[in-house]
Amino acid sequence: MAQPTGAFSSYDAIGNREDLRDVIFDVSPTATPFLSSCKKVKATSTLHEWQTDSLAAAADNKHIEGDDASPATAAASARLTNQTQILKKHAVVTGTQQDGMNPAGREKEMAYQEAKRMREIKRDLELTMVGLNNAKVAGNDTTAREMASFQTYLTSNTSGGTGAADAAGTGADARTDGTQRALTEAILEPVLQSMWNNSDESDSIEAHVGSHVKGVASDFTTAATRYVSSDDKKLVASIDVYDGDFQTVKFVPNRFSRSRDLLLVNPGYVALAEQRPLNSYDLAKTGDSYRREMVWEATLEVCNEAAHGIVADLSTS
Repeated sequence: MAQPTGAFSSYDAIGNREDLRDVIFDVSPTATPFLSSCKKVKATSTLHEWQTDSLAAAADNKHIEGDDASPATAAASARLTNQTQILKKHAVVTGTQQDGMNPAGREKEMAYQEAKRMREIKRDLELTMVGLNNAKVAGNDTTAREMASFQTYLTSNTSGGTGAADAAGTGADARTDGTQRALTEAILEPVLQSMWNNSDESDSIEAHVGSHVKGVASDFTTAATRYVSSDDKKLVASIDVYDGDFQTVKFVPNRFSRSRDLLLVNPGYVALAEQRPLNSYDLAKTGDSYRREMVWEATLEVCNEAAHGIVADLSTS
C-alpha cells in the first residue's frame, strides 16, 4: 500500500533522537599468559641482577678409610643481568569532551581512555618478553633502555633449524634464526628430555605457542586422545596437555609470543622484576584538556635458563 497523502514520516523528521546503545564492543585480545605466569619481584636499579648455580656432576665417590680430606676448588655462582625498560602510554581528552558531553558506553571519557591504554601497555610488555628476539640495551641520555627477551637466555635445552645458533645466554645478544621446519614430536621430545636431564623442577611446563603451531600439536598422535562426549556429543579433536616421556606439558596459545618459536616455560623460574609498578598520574594542565600518563618500568628475570627450553624456527603456515 502507498503512504497516505500528507503523512509525516521518519524521513521528514529532524527531531528524532539517535538510537545509540550505551555499550562499546571491543573484542581485541587482552590475554597475556606469559606475564600472568611470572611471579613478581622487586627491581631496585635499572640494571637488575640475579644469580644461578648448579651442582657438580654425579661421580663415582669412594674413599679409603681414614683418608685425609682432599680440598676441592668451589665453583662460583653465575651472575646474570637484564635492563629495566620503561613502557608508557598517554591519554589526552579535551575539557569539552570530559566535562560537557554525555558519551555512550562510558561514564567519563578519561576513565575509559585510561583503562584502554592500561590494557594496551600490558600487551606491549607480553610482546616485549616473548614476542621479540631482542638483546638488552643499556641506554643513555638519547637511547631508551631495552630488556632482553626470554629466548636470548636459553642455551641448555634448545632446538633450532639449519643455521640456527643460540645466543650467549646473558641477554647481550639475540638468537640466530635458522631455516623453518614443521613441528613434530621427534623434534619436541629431545628438548623435553634435555629439560628433564638438566632440571629437577620439570613437572609444570607450559608450551607457549602461536595459533599455527598449536594446531599442529593438536595432530600429535601419541598424546592426543580424541573421543565423543556422551553428554554434549562433541568431538574433542585437539590437545591442551601433552603427556610425553619426561614431562606433562600444557599447551598455552599465546597471541603475542613469537609465532616461529615454541617456548617451554617453567613458571617457577621466571619473574617480572618491577622497578615501578604500572601506575597512572596526571600531567601538568597546559590548556583546555586533561592529560594522564601510564608508566610501567620493569624487566624480565629468567631465574635459571636450564629450567626452560625452546623449539625454534617452526613453520607458521
